[in-house]
Formats: sequence, C-alpha cells, structure tokens
Amino acid sequence: MRPTERSFARRIDLTSLQLFVAVCELGSIGRAAEREFIAASAVSKRLSDLEATLETPLLYRHTRGVKLTPAGESLLHHARSVLFSLEKMQAELSEYADGVKGHVRIHANISAIVQFLPEDLGAFSQQHPQVKIDLEEHLSTEVIRAVQEGAADLGICNVGAVAAHELQALPYRTDELVLIVPRGHALARRQSLAFEETLDFDHVGLHANSSIQLAMREAAAAAGRTIRLRIHVTGLDAMCRMIHNGLGVGVMPRRAFTLMHGVGDLECVRLADAWATRDIRLVARDFSTLPLTARLLVDHLRARAEGPETLAA
Repeated sequence: MRPTERSFARRIDLTSLQLFVAVCELGSIGRAAEREFIAASAVSKRLSDLEATLETPLLYRHTRGVKLTPAGESLLHHARSVLFSLEKMQAELSEYADGVKGHVRIHANISAIVQFLPEDLGAFSQQHPQVKIDLEEHLSTEVIRAVQEGAADLGICNVGAVAAHELQALPYRTDELVLIVPRGHALARRQSLAFEETLDFDHVGLHANSSIQLAMREAAAAAGRTIRLRIHVTGLDAMCRMIHNGLGVGVMPRRAFTLMHGVGDLECVRLADAWATRDIRLVARDFSTLPLTARLLVDHLRARAEGPETLAA
C-alpha cells in the first residue's frame, strides 16, 4: 500500500460510513439518526466531514430528505462492500472463540462437488472436526477468478481453465464425460461414439460458460457444426430429468451419472473424443503460503485421490 493510500485509509471513519449507508437507505438524516440512536446534528456533521475528506459532495440535501450525487452512488457501493467484509470478518473470528481452529474457503465446479468432494471433505472433517470448511459451487472460470482475487483459498476445477492464468495447480482427480440418452434412443445401443455424431440430435446443456459446454462448443465448431441446444439447466439432476422426458441428449461426467442412478430411465454411452477425459486440479495462488489448515486439506485431498477408493469409483 502506497503512503497516499495509507493516509486515505486512516482518514476514513467506519462509523461515518455506517451512518452514510443508513442515510442512503432511509433517504433522510433524521430517520437515520433515530435508527442509529444518535443526534441528527451529529450525523450531519459526520457526513460533512466525510465529504470534506473525499473532497466531493455525496448528497443533495433538500427539505424532504437527501438524494445521492454520482460520487455518493459510488461511495455507497464501496461502503456496503467494506461493511459486509467487516461483518464477515467478525463472524469468522468469533468462530475461533467457539473452538474453531482453522478456516478453509473452497470454490469448486459442479463436477468436483457432485463426484468427489462429499466423501473427501467428509473424511477430512471427521479427522479435523475443529476446521471449518466453506464450500461454494461456481463455474471453472469463476473458480479461477476467486482464487486470483483471494476470495477463495483453494480452487477445484477443470484443468483447461487454469492454463492461461498464473496460478499453481496440483493433480486431484480425472473424470470422463459420457453421452446420456433415454433408454431406447437411437444411440443407446452404441458402445462408443464421437461427439460429432450427437449433433444430429437436440441437446440439453449446462450453463453456457461451464467447462463442459465450452468443450462441446469447441468440438462442434471444429467439425463445422453447431449444437442444437434445446434447453439450458443449472444442475446434473435436472439434465437427467429433461433427457428422460425426451427433450434431448446431454453430456455429463460418468461418475456423476452413476451416483444419480435412478433419476430417469437413461443410458450412458462412451465418448471417443480425447477431450472427454478431463483433469480436475487443485488450484492456489501459492500452495506453500496457504494457512496450515488449508495445506492439511490439500494433502488430504491428494492422498484420497491416490488411494484405492479412486480405482473403485
């Protein structure tokens, strides 16, 4: 942080930010003062001091209340973000007082969450019950961004999304994409097929920016074709139900389909394309600088991936 940035941070008062947000939410200095149990004159003085610090007007004051200036709109956005971060920090720190000995934030794609993480994280939690794990599901591209920006300690996603970024990656799991079709479909009896052969049929797809959907679009473009996408869904169970009801065929990881056995009268067919076998990796800015609890989790996940249960999956 540069000296000018440190000076600015010291001059911004958190109480004034809280009062500013309250005034914006209620549209009145008087109502904000009542809610925050402080004199209206004191609120007005703090807002004036805040404007002087920022060297720009934040509010248009009139007899019926206040209205934000363009600078005020910008400050409101940032003030809410700062106050939310402080609340989150307080919540996390209070957990240490309650006995939590570590905190790991993970962002992972749907393939890792459905196929591997329930068992792997469950086993870790049994061994380390005082370590709290926050897990969020995101697209692989969003996982990468979260790790880059520090919103997540650890990312778990398709390796293709990592290649163009300056992040460290370690092997975790491999998954195989297969074609899901209704039982009795024209392709159901095939042992294996090329993805290009599926392009004559309607498809049920995942989110447009998911790693699976991006790989499918690239494969279709390489064949000089397009995907006849009939519907987008956000989950693999929804995909299975749509396919079962005749809305198209779809592509998903084989193990995910196996784990959801019974969601529809469906068959899976192997895709012969090289891109259908994918690496899922652990991603961090620098594994050596992760907190101890996060490094313990990384070691645990890698050991689980190399264990005998992987072969049985």
